[in-house]
Amino acid sequence: MIERLRRKGIRDEGVLRAMLEVPRHRFVEEALQSRAQDDHALPIKCGQTISQPYMVARMTELLGIKKHQRVLEVGAGSGYQTAILARLAGQVFAIERIPELAELARSRLERLGILNVVLGQFDGTLGWAGHAPYDAVLVAAAAPSVPEPLIGQLATGGVLVMPIGDEGSQRLVRVRRESTGNRFEDHGACVFVKLIGEHSWKS
Repeated sequence: MIERLRRKGIRDEGVLRAMLEVPRHRFVEEALQSRAQDDHALPIKCGQTISQPYMVARMTELLGIKKHQRVLEVGAGSGYQTAILARLAGQVFAIERIPELAELARSRLERLGILNVVLGQFDGTLGWAGHAPYDAVLVAAAAPSVPEPLIGQLATGGVLVMPIGDEGSQRLVRVRRESTGNRFEDHGACVFVKLIGEHSWKS
């Protein structure tokens, strides 16, 4: 997997090391574990997916996380992206809307001894104001625009990465919150499930 990520352009050695250290097969159902090293998304419970390794690495690399930083993740899903972020950040606050997925993610992280994650189960489009501001925000589902609460909880100088668009056309976007305003960057096409919540799709 790591050599394939290098060939596809992932250069951050910290990200590559985290991808090597976190066992992806521990985050999928037993019947799919033999495919865990393949570079494509896989289905998980409740109609959701675990993102392909390249997209996990790409989004993480775009965040540019440093060890002392606080990260918010919206859409924890299986917990795999959460575990990657936890290898790089000081503290990760992860939100998962679906109770069954939140409990599965929490138990997987605990079994792997990952202790610097706080996982909540509620509408991620609201962010998590009680722990803000965040140095980085990663959203693992697509919305028609960036939910305003997430921008509001981003520290000045912080970075948000998420897919923007509908089911037919999405772009991976990085937003830098600067003292003079927000700077948007387009990082190419992508495909994610829809982000459901008060500040995104309603269903």
